[in-house]
Amino acid sequence: QVQLVESGGGLVQAGGSLNLSCAASGSIFRVNYMGWFRQAPGKQRELVALITSVGVTTYADSVKGRFTVSRDNGKNTVYLQMNSLKADDTAVYYCYAEALRAWNDPPRNYWGQGTQVTVSS
Repeated sequence: QVQLVESGGGLVQAGGSLNLSCAASGSIFRVNYMGWFRQAPGKQRELVALITSVGVTTYADSVKGRFTVSRDNGKNTVYLQMNSLKADDTAVYYCYAEALRAWNDPPRNYWGQGTQVTVSS
């Protein structure tokens, strides 16, 4: 099984910064995409950022220019550097990975437990 463990959430002032980390472990043959989603109360889960195995990134328009996603393939870890945080960024942030457990295993989606990010006005 593949497990995703997140860290780095918490409370931060508007305009401040926060860095989230997520490490994938377990039976991993190959990790394709890694990234971050978020869900605020009363809203659907939305994509924040994705990064491919070779470092190509995708961002939601709402975070473009403020957030940076990166990954360390040797550590199977993805990061989300969040700068210039706004109150609207307040949400539960979920780590995401698409991975194969074996060469003949189909790709599957894996999710972290979620970490709360609260931005005070």
